[in-house]
Formats: sequence, structure tokens, C-alpha cells
Amino acid sequence: MKSLYWRISLSFILVLLLVGTSYVYITTKNAQEYYQETTQKLNSDVATYLIKEVNPFKDGQVNEEALGVIMHSMMAVNPGIEVYLLNPKGEILSYVVLDQLVKLKSVDINPVRQFIQTQGEEFVLGEDPRNPAGFSVFSAAPVYENDILLGYVYITLESEKFDSISAQLLGSYWMRISLNSVLITLVVGLLIGLVLIAWLTRHLRKVVDTVEEFKEGNLLARVPESSSDSDLAMLGKTFNSLADTLVKNIEELKNVDTLRKELIANVSHDLRNPLAIINGYVETLQIREDKLTPEEKSKYYKIILNSVDKLTKLVGDLFDLSKLDSGQMPVKMERLKIQELIFDSSLKYELLAGTKEIQIKSSICPDLPPVQADLYLMDRVIQNLLDNAVKYTPQSGEIELEACAAPGGVLIRVKNSGTGIPKEDLDSIFDRYYKVDKDYKGIEGSGLGLAIVKKILEIHGTQIQLESDSESYTEFQFVLPA
Repeated sequence: MKSLYWRISLSFILVLLLVGTSYVYITTKNAQEYYQETTQKLNSDVATYLIKEVNPFKDGQVNEEALGVIMHSMMAVNPGIEVYLLNPKGEILSYVVLDQLVKLKSVDINPVRQFIQTQGEEFVLGEDPRNPAGFSVFSAAPVYENDILLGYVYITLESEKFDSISAQLLGSYWMRISLNSVLITLVVGLLIGLVLIAWLTRHLRKVVDTVEEFKEGNLLARVPESSSDSDLAMLGKTFNSLADTLVKNIEELKNVDTLRKELIANVSHDLRNPLAIINGYVETLQIREDKLTPEEKSKYYKIILNSVDKLTKLVGDLFDLSKLDSGQMPVKMERLKIQELIFDSSLKYELLAGTKEIQIKSSICPDLPPVQADLYLMDRVIQNLLDNAVKYTPQSGEIELEACAAPGGVLIRVKNSGTGIPKEDLDSIFDRYYKVDKDYKGIEGSGLGLAIVKKILEIHGTQIQLESDSESYTEFQFVLPA
């Protein structure tokens, strides 16, 4: 965070220096142009005065003697000027320059004409005969004889000596303006800028500190909430939301890991018991085969077959649940008459229910519409619910199986009497391998039936609902789309 602060501060300092340098350059440039324009306006009539004092031409020729006298007189008064006599094309006919270092033989005549046309009111720069690449402020006037244009008097107002002195003073001017205004402005702006940067990045520092704390393992670290709609406030809210999601995912992973461990333990237990029974009775048959009566052998074979059935059902449930979880369970949706399926299921469980003197009451409303469902999977749902109801219904209890029309489809309801499901178990009842009475020896089952029911109904686009008063009944219901 400190590195970011100093990087921003350094960038701000560089920007300030660039702005300050640009300011000094622009100010100096404008001041120089202001001085040139002022000088030109003040001296715009110099060339006209020269012509009034003396005619630079005599009989169409350059009057060198008279021109020299008046030019030297003017330069004595103002040594900063240089005088040139031009023909109408701009060629230099004569000049009076202190060091005689004239490098051009002609100058561009257009600025001269523009100056004369505007009578010096418009700021114009002309070519400097001493410096082919330079320009200078000037004064100019036309010279006529008998209404014939003989040429122009062209007076530059910035001589080489003027340029030398100006260059020396320019450095001093830069120094003064830098120290007196720009430097003070930069220092004040820098101090204010650093304070503002620190103030504006305070939220970012909080975000970075919180992220560091979260990275170190404090999963409860959160950025303080802010009512501002700034980007940094949104960044803090986004991080908090992300942190909440990560913590939730971590908890879900922990739960999945715990469930996986329980699943392995439960599968191992459920597989071990039938296998141990099968192994024990098979060994008994092998060792005591000649000593066992036919009734005992029949009893042992029946026990072995029951254990094999349990193993087959457990493996089948695990396999089906795995396919449902992975989406590999083949699903064939078709139009079904659910009343026929309920009637067949009721008949299948009447014999099993009769062993506990349980009465199964089937109630099917008339004129039920056909539903869209997979026949095999829906038969599995109803059988699992009935199987679960028979297991938990007490002796001489009652099971209600109902199918009636509902908005958008058909409502299926399975209700059994007896001790209901405790409230603390309602949220977990559909978890795989979850059993309400884990230590109740009289109830057998793998704990996968309701998990399979929930998965199958989710495939059909519906949810199973559970109601129980924890004392007298338990009811499952769901709606199949018509």
C-alpha cells in the first residue's frame, strides 16, 4: 500500500513539474510576443519618419551618402535597430548594420506589404537578414518617386546586440518567474496533492489491509461498510461479497467432506453386516452340512438370500444415486395416468403392510389429467415413499395415498400415522444416509431412499414438500406437471 501511495505521489510530482515547466515556457513565450508586438506598435512609424527626413533614392538610384547619414543618426539614438533598403521585389539594395553580418540577399516581401497595408496595426514578423532561420519585428515604408515605387525602407527593431542581451535576460527572467511564482505554486500544490492522495486512498488502504488479513487466515475479516457510491466503496462491498461466498463454499466443502466420510463409514457398515452374515452362514453350511436338518438348511438359505437382497438393494441405490447426481440417469418422459401407477404400488405394499396390520387407504380423485413423467423413476419415487411409510408406521397404523388435481398438474400425497419427524431433523431428512433413528434396531434401511426421491423429482422439475408435527403424522407431497 505504501508503494502504491508513493507511486501515485511520484506521478503527481512529475505531472506538477511538467505543468510548471509548461507554464514557465508558455508565460515566457507570451511575454516575448507581447514585448515584440509592443515594440512594433511603438516603432511602426520609424521607417516613415526616415523617409520624411531624407529620400533614400536620387534619380532612381540609391542615395548612399544621404542614407548613411540619416541611418547612422537613427542608430545612434536607438542602436537596437538595423536599416535595410529593399527594391520592390524584396532584394536588399543597401543596409546599415553595425557588424555587417548580413546573410540574406533578399527578404520575403509579403510581410512588408501586409505591414504597410494595415499601417502597422497588425502584428507581423518579417525575415531577419542576419539570421536566415529567424524572424524579427520591423517597421517598413514604401519609397515613391513621381508616383513610381522604387522600393521599401525595412527597419528591423531587434538587432544582434538586442538578441544577445535578450538571451542573457531571458535566463534571469526564467529564474525569477520560477522562484517567485511557479516554485511556490508547485510546493503548495504538492503539499495539498499529497494530503489529498492520502485522504482519497484511505479506503483503498482499508481494503488492502483487510485483504492481507483475510489472506493470513482471518476469514471473518471484512472491509468496513460505506454508504458512498464511489468505486473504492464498491470495491469494498465486492470484496465482502466475495469473502462471504468463499466462506460459504468452504463450509459447504467441509460439509461435503464430512458427508463423504460418513458415506464411506455407512457404506462400509451396511456392506459389512450382510457380508458377515452371508459368510457366517455359508461357513456353517460347509462345516455342518451333514448335521443340519432340512428345516435348518432352508432357514440358513433364506437368511443368506435376505442378506443378498439387502446388498443388491444397497448397491442398486448407490448406483442409481450416483447416476442421478452425475446426470447420467436415462430419463424417458411420457404421458402417464398416475392413478394406475398409484393403484399398482398400493397393491404391492398391501402384503408388507399387512404384516404390521397397517391399513393403506388409496384416494384417487376422478378425471385426473395425464402427467409428463418417466414411468420407472416415478414408480421408484412412490415405492420409496411407501416403503419409508411402512417402516415408520406403528403396529395397526394407517397410511394414506392420495392423488388429486392441483394447479398445473396432479398432487401426490403420502401420509402415515405414528411418531413424526423431530423439528431438528426436518432440514436433513433428504440427505443421503441420514436416519432419524440411527440406533433404532427395529428399522432397517440404507438412508438413501428419500435422497433418491428428491433427485428424481428435481429431474421432473418439481420439489417434494414435508410436513410433520413430530408427534402423530408425517406427510410427503409433490406436484407432477400435467
